[in-house]
Amino acid sequence: MTAAENVCYTLINVPMDSEPPSEISLKNDLKGDVKLKTEALKKVIIMILNGEKLPGLLMTIIRFVLPLQDHTIKKLLLVFWEIVPKTTPDGRLLQEMILVCDAYRKDLQHPNEFIRGSTLRFLCKLKEAELLEPLMPAIRACLEHRHSYVRRNAVLAIYTIYRNFEHLIPDAPELIHDFLVNEKDASCKRNAFMMLIHADQDRALDYLSTCIDQVQTFGDILQLVIVELIYKVCHANPSERARFIRCIYNLLQSSSPAVKYEAAGTLVTLSSAPTAIKAAAQCYIDLIIKESDNNVKLIVLDRLIELKEHPSHERVLQDLVMDILRVLSTPDLEVRKKTLQLALDLVSSRNVEELVIVLKKEVIKTNNVTEHEDTDKYRQLLVRTLHSCSVRFPDMAANVIPVLMEFLSDNNEAAAADVLEFVREAIQRFDNLRPLIVEKMLEVFHAIKSVKIYRGALWILGEYCSTKEDIQSVMTEVRRSLGEIPIVESEIKKEAGELKPEEEVSVGPAQKLVTEMGTYATQSALSSSRPAKKEEDRPPLRGFLLDGDFFVAASLATTLTKIALRYVSLVQEKKKQNSFIAEAMLLMATILHLGKSSLPKKPITDDDVDRISLCLKVLSECSPLMNDIFNKECRQSLSHMLSAKLEEEKLSQKKESEKRNVTVQPDDPISFMQLTAKNEMSSKEDQFQLSLLAAMGNTQRKEAADPLASKLNKVTQLTGFSDPVYAEAYVHVNQYDIVLDVLVVNQTSDTLQNCTLELATLG
Repeated sequence: MTAAENVCYTLINVPMDSEPPSEISLKNDLKGDVKLKTEALKKVIIMILNGEKLPGLLMTIIRFVLPLQDHTIKKLLLVFWEIVPKTTPDGRLLQEMILVCDAYRKDLQHPNEFIRGSTLRFLCKLKEAELLEPLMPAIRACLEHRHSYVRRNAVLAIYTIYRNFEHLIPDAPELIHDFLVNEKDASCKRNAFMMLIHADQDRALDYLSTCIDQVQTFGDILQLVIVELIYKVCHANPSERARFIRCIYNLLQSSSPAVKYEAAGTLVTLSSAPTAIKAAAQCYIDLIIKESDNNVKLIVLDRLIELKEHPSHERVLQDLVMDILRVLSTPDLEVRKKTLQLALDLVSSRNVEELVIVLKKEVIKTNNVTEHEDTDKYRQLLVRTLHSCSVRFPDMAANVIPVLMEFLSDNNEAAAADVLEFVREAIQRFDNLRPLIVEKMLEVFHAIKSVKIYRGALWILGEYCSTKEDIQSVMTEVRRSLGEIPIVESEIKKEAGELKPEEEVSVGPAQKLVTEMGTYATQSALSSSRPAKKEEDRPPLRGFLLDGDFFVAASLATTLTKIALRYVSLVQEKKKQNSFIAEAMLLMATILHLGKSSLPKKPITDDDVDRISLCLKVLSECSPLMNDIFNKECRQSLSHMLSAKLEEEKLSQKKESEKRNVTVQPDDPISFMQLTAKNEMSSKEDQFQLSLLAAMGNTQRKEAADPLASKLNKVTQLTGFSDPVYAEAYVHVNQYDIVLDVLVVNQTSDTLQNCTLELATLG
C-alpha cells in the first residue's frame, strides 16, 4: 500500500497558494530555531498527507526535533508519527523507529500530565505491535498516575491494545477491574467500565453487582454506560431482568436528562408491566417539560408516540393524558401539534371532559396573546382538536360550541373557517344543539369580518332556522348588516348630503402661479375639503357589496328564499306571508340595482345576477317543487357529504388499527421462552444497534446482504446534477467515528484547481 492509501485519522486543511518546498530547504529549517522547526514540521506533515515520501527527513527529525520539550512541537510530532510510513516496502519495521519508541517511553514518564495523556492517546492509533511492546510497562504505570487525565487515557490505550494485540497484555480485564474498584474519578471509571463491557462482560457484571445500590450516586457518564450494559445483558439473557430492573427504576430519578431518557427506553424494552410503562412515560413527559431544546422535546414525543402504538401500553398512557397536555406550555408550534395529536389519539370517555376543559382554557389564552403567526396556527390546531373531540364524543359538543362560536368573528380566517366547518357538522348531526347554535350564530353574526365566513354563516342560518322567531331574527340581522335601503339611493344621498355639514374651510397661504403667457395668477387661499368616508362605518354586508363581492349576495338570496318559503309554511296569515316575501324580494332587488350601478368597485357578475333573479322568480311563484329543492334537498346533499366523510375517517382509522394490531398467522411457530436457545433469544433487534444503524441511515438490517445496494441507498446528494461540480457523500459510522466519503466530479471541460468543499451544519 502507498502512503496515500494508508489509514489516516487526521485531516488537515491546507491552502495551496505556494509551491511545495524542497527536501533540502526543509532539512535546513528543521535544524534552525524552534519557530523555523515548527513551520517546517507543518510543511512536512502536509506533504506526507499529499502522498510525498520524504524518507531522507526521518533521521533529521529524530536528531533535531524529537529531543525538544516544546509543547507545540510535541503535538505536531504526534501527528507526524501517526502518518509517516513506519515499515520498509517488505513490511519490516524501520530501524529508526526504535529511537522513536525510546522517545515515547520517556514521554510516558514525563512529569507533565498533558504530555503523558496526549502520548497515551497517540498510542491508541498505532497498529504496529513491535512499537507497542517495549512501552507496555510504562503504559501500565500510567494507571497509577496522580492526574485523572493520564489515568483515563491509559485505560483507553490498554483497551485499544488489548483489542488489537491481546498477546501484549493478556491480563488487561483483570488489571482494569482492579483499577475500577479503587478508582474515584468518574471519567476514569466510565472508560474502565466501558472496556470491561466489551472485553469481559462477566467482570463488568461482578463490579456492578457490588455497587448496584450506589448507582444513583455515580456521575452521568458512568450511569449511561451502566444502562447500556444492563440492556445488553438482559437482551442476551432475559432471565437476568429481575436482577437489574430495580437499578433501572432508580436511574429514572437521575439528575441527568440523558440518563433518564436512556433508562426509560431500556425499561420499556425490558418490561411490559403497566407500572414500568407508566414510570417510563412519566419520565418522558418530565423530560419534555423540563428540557428547553425543541429538538429534544420532539425526539422524546416520538418515543411516547411509539409507546402508544403498542395496544397494551395505550391503556396506561390514557391515564397520563392530562400530564401530556402540560407540554402545551411550550411555545413551539411543532411540539404543540404533536402533543395535541397524541392527546387526541389517547382520549377516552373517562378523560374527555378534562381534556376539553384544558383545550378551552388554551383557546381563551390565545385571545389574550398579541397576534403572531404561530398564535393563529395554534388557535387553528386547538379548534380542530376540539372539533374532533366533539365528533367522537357528542356529549361534549354543547360545552365546546359556545367557546368556538366566538372565533367566527376572528381576524384569522383559517381558524374561523375551521370553526364554521365544525358548526356545520354539529348542527347537522346533533338535533338537540340546533337552537343553541342558531342563537349563538345570531349573536356573533354582525361581528363577522371575513366574507367567506359570512357566506357560510348565512347558509347555516338559512338552512336551520326552523321557528318563526328565528326566521324574523335572521331577517332583522340581514337588514342590520345591509343598512339603509334602497342602497343606491341612500349612498347617493350620503355622497350629496355629507358635503354640506362636513365641509371644512381651511385657510392657507396664497400661492402665486405663472401662466403660459408669463403673467402672474393668484389662487384663492380658501379651499374646501371633505373628509373621506370611513370604511369601518359601513355595516359588514354593505361593505362587502360596495367592495364588489357579489358572490355573498347570491348566497344571501338563497338564504332569504329558504327562510321566506319556510315562513310561508309556518305562518297561516296571508298578509304576513306577503309582507315577508315582499321584504325579501326588495332586498334582492336593491342588491341587483346596486350591482348594475357604478357605486361598487367591481360590477356584479352574470352568474350572480342569474342566481338572484332565479330566487326572485321562486319567491314570486312559491311552487311546492321549489320548496322541496330549497328546503329539503340542500340538507340531504350536506348529509350525504358528511356521511361520506365519516366513512372515509372510519376507513382510515380501521387501517391504522390494523397496522397496529399484532397479526399472527395460523401456521406461525409458537415460541416458548423456556425452550428457546440463547442465540435465538438474542436474535431480536438490539435497540442500541438499531439507533446506530438509524444514525447511519440504514434502518433495514437485510441490506447488509448486498453491500453495494446498501451503500447506494445511503448516498446523499450535495449539489445538483447540472452544477459545474457535482458532489455526493456517503456517511460511514464506526463506533464514535463519523467519516464522510465524498465523491466530487468536475463536469466542466476545464481543469479546476484549489477546489474546496465547505460543509455547513444546519438544524
